Amino acid sequence: MSDWKEQISGAIDRMEERLRDVGKDIFEHPEVKFEEVHAARRLAGELEEAGFEVELGVAGMETAIRAVHPVVSDGPTVAILGEYDALPEIDHACGHNLIAAGGLGAALAVGSIKSELPGKLLFLGTPAEEGGGGKVLMIDAGLFEGIDAALMFHPSSNTTIGRGSLAITEVKIEFHGKPSHASGSPEKGINALDAVIQTFNGINALRQHIKDGARIHGIISNGGAKPNIVPEYASAEFYVRAQENAYRDELLEKLRKCAEGAALATGARLDFGLVGHSYKAMKPNKLVGERFLKHLEASGIPYNPPKDKSMGSTDMGDVSQAVPGIHPYVQICEDDVAGHSRQFAEASGSERGYVAMLAAAKALAMTAVDVLTEDGLVDRVWEEFNAG
Repeated sequence: MSDWKEQISGAIDRMEERLRDVGKDIFEHPEVKFEEVHAARRLAGELEEAGFEVELGVAGMETAIRAVHPVVSDGPTVAILGEYDALPEIDHACGHNLIAAGGLGAALAVGSIKSELPGKLLFLGTPAEEGGGGKVLMIDAGLFEGIDAALMFHPSSNTTIGRGSLAITEVKIEFHGKPSHASGSPEKGINALDAVIQTFNGINALRQHIKDGARIHGIISNGGAKPNIVPEYASAEFYVRAQENAYRDELLEKLRKCAEGAALATGARLDFGLVGHSYKAMKPNKLVGERFLKHLEASGIPYNPPKDKSMGSTDMGDVSQAVPGIHPYVQICEDDVAGHSRQFAEASGSERGYVAMLAAAKALAMTAVDVLTEDGLVDRVWEEFNAG
């Protein structure tokens, strides 16, 4: 096994310029959810060139990828995942260009010695993590069936394994009122914006009474046309998050009641709708995660867990509830830099970011080899998964 891992390390070293170019190319061509045409084509082309059997446009998504290494035998099935969507306005402020390049490097490195390894190797390119639920659609399409371990990493301001994620549901709230002149005849109008504001006030009063770590946060997406017109229409969008799927659903109903109360108080009509896909909470596989950390530290990235336990949300949570999976975080910047910030976007295109990406690629590849080759490891991984 040590010989295989030495070969993997050497393969990624030889691919360094190529992987940096992939990461930079995706970084310089940011594409939001479901529009990652450039990134998906670049990744698919790299995989095809390496001999993978590539399908581009799976699970009903133009930019989703399923690539299978042609050497398949009895044994475990490992999938290495890549994300590549950017955020509106702040581009790759979540570092998905590094996830894509690192996942690609890991898949190509394992693929270079796959003729010596048992089992099956896949690369899954998963679009629209930022609110589109690409992985959820791929689960629904059956693309995760038969997989024994789903592996990916995520750039961060710290290095840690075993960190969970919050279950999330996105909600759009719309209020319909009645327009009138805001000065000449305000009594004839019904103010939809007032209903939105009352909803926010209700949520703010609720905050004292929700569990630590849970989140309800939102924006006003439409607040009216002009100050001298009583707003006929107003809307807001919210994320509802919690560490448990059931408590997320409980908070969702509390949000609904806040909105219903605002509608009753103002006379506006409420439309309350879910947007996109809800994400489940992450269930990281500890056994596989520990292997990743060991290999990451050997590649020069020290363990540096955050002091707080705050979490975001990801559709990798749904994957981890379907099959054993890991979603470790690898540090690419100082620990005071916030994710989804312009500073984090800069880090995602920095030298430190690319060095961390290469180390993560090695750790992912070596973890994949562990799962494919170590006697009894897959059985223990599934035992942990089934234990809850």
